[in-house]
Amino acid sequence: MSSKRAMRQAQKQAYAKHRSNITNNRFELKKKFLNKNNEKKKKNKD
Repeated sequence: MSSKRAMRQAQKQAYAKHRSNITNNRFELKKKFLNKNNEKKKKNKD
């Protein structure tokens, strides 16, 4: 594999990892936020 092609592939992989990190973090934040809301609602019911 030529060095140009290797560099291009490495950049693509790095970008894909970056994008997946963003989406994963967004899901994690949503889960945390939803859990906090659910806990508050449960406390209010009791």
